[in-house]
Parts: sequence; structure tokens; C-alpha cells
Amino acid sequence: MLNPRIALLIGLFCISIFPVLVKWAPVSGITSAFYRMFFGVLFLLPLVILKRKFTWPDKALWIPIIVCGIIFATDIAVWNLSIRYSNATQATLLTNLAPAWVGIGSFFFLNDKPKASFWIGTSVAVAGMVVLIGPEAFLEMKLDRGFALAVLSGMLYATYMLISKSILNRLNIMSFMTISMAVSSVYLFTICLAFGEPLWNFTPVVWGVFVIQGLICQLIGWLAITYAVKKMDAQRVSLALLSQAVVTGVLAWALIDEKITWQMIIGGIIILSGIAITFQRSYSRAAKNT
Repeated sequence: MLNPRIALLIGLFCISIFPVLVKWAPVSGITSAFYRMFFGVLFLLPLVILKRKFTWPDKALWIPIIVCGIIFATDIAVWNLSIRYSNATQATLLTNLAPAWVGIGSFFFLNDKPKASFWIGTSVAVAGMVVLIGPEAFLEMKLDRGFALAVLSGMLYATYMLISKSILNRLNIMSFMTISMAVSSVYLFTICLAFGEPLWNFTPVVWGVFVIQGLICQLIGWLAITYAVKKMDAQRVSLALLSQAVVTGVLAWALIDEKITWQMIIGGIIILSGIAITFQRSYSRAAKNT
């Protein structure tokens, strides 16, 4: 079995490629999200059939799984709308408050309560995100529709992590991913139709990017992250995913020549330090108990 921390790193790398691929295929964010999910399901189905990994969930799990699929898709749509009503910087910062929402949700609804190291690590990591994006963006925030949608996106993401964690304690990963991704695909397709988003007449390059998004960003990325969620606690996984901003910055520099500033480097170091605080203290407690 794969080490869950290695799985988390693989998943983190895969989903960090998504923003770079979006720049190579400048289409609607919701359209891109739909095809990412759609091709992810198409690649997953043969794997599930050949490996015979699909099992029908208990009746009590169907509603939570469907809710997970809708929440995941809604999170993507809401995040795109928050950018439309404000800007990408504000939306990114507020959405990345998700670890705090996961911690609050875990405290009230899960037996695994967040430790002090989680809150310390989260505070440091969020401070790093503020530095990476720029303190001026934080100070210039407006309490408008874009602000509310960005906060909602972070809450939806946290809710998805918490609900999926409870489901994965009773269902295998392949079955959960198959159903939830299928629900997300249908839901995003409906949103595309409702908002008149483009769904065809793309160039071969764009279709190729959609396929890569589905295979790498969605299927491999979220299979690995879901495995990590199943084996680890949701708070630590959500905090680790903050480093996506750092990995995306490095990939954008390497692949599309985007500049990396000292501000981004310092912010990235602070983010990684916050994540390290949580993981290191957890590792120390585990070693002490063995």
C-alpha cells in the first residue's frame, strides 16, 4: 500500500498543474471544470471494471455521496463566480481559508479534534498565503458579492473534505470516486447549459488539454488525495493542500515562463513552514507512542 504522505504529494503535484493547463486552454472555467470531471470519469470506469473495485454503497451512504459530488462541483462554480465579481487574488486568499473551516467542522462534528499544532500551523500557513499574494490585496478587500462567494467556496471545500472522510471510513475509494465524479459531471453539465457556457467547437489542442486535465488533475490527483484523506485526518490534508499555490508557481515558472518574485519565495517558505509544524508535531507524538 502506498504511503499516504507520498500519495498526498503525488495528488498535490497533479492538481497544481491545473492552473497552468487552464492558461494553455483559455476557455470558460466552468467548461474546463466539466470536461476535467467528465474525462476523469471516462478514464476511471475501465479501471473500476477491470479491477472489479466497484461495490454498491449502503442505502445510508447514497445521499452523502451525491451531496459530495454536488458540493465539489458547486465549489468549482462558486470559485469561478467569485473571480468574476471580484478578482483572482481575493478569491484565492479567501478560498484558502478552507483549513480553518475544516478545523472548526472537525471540532464540532468529528471525534478527531484538531490539536494545538494544527491551529498554529494553519495560522502560519495562512500568513504565508497573505505574503505570497501580497498584504495589499488583503487590506483592500471589500465586503461585496465576490467576498461572500469566495468565503462560501472555502466553506464548501471544507465541507467536502469532512463528508468524504466520513464516507471513506465505510466505502472503498474507487466506488466513492466513481459515483461522486459522475454526479459532479452531470451537475456541471447542467450549470454549463444554464449559463450558456461553450461545450464544443474547440481546437484539437484544447481537447488535448481537457483530456490531460481529466487524467492527471482529476483522476490521478484526486484518487491520490482521496487515499490520503482516507488514511490521514482531513485537517492535516486540507492544510497541506495550501502548498498548491507554491507548486503551481514553480510549475508556471518552469513551463510558461511566469516570474517568481522574492515576495512569492518568502510567502512560499512561510506556507511550507506552517504545514511542517503540523506534520512534524504529529510525527513526534507518533514516535513517542511507539
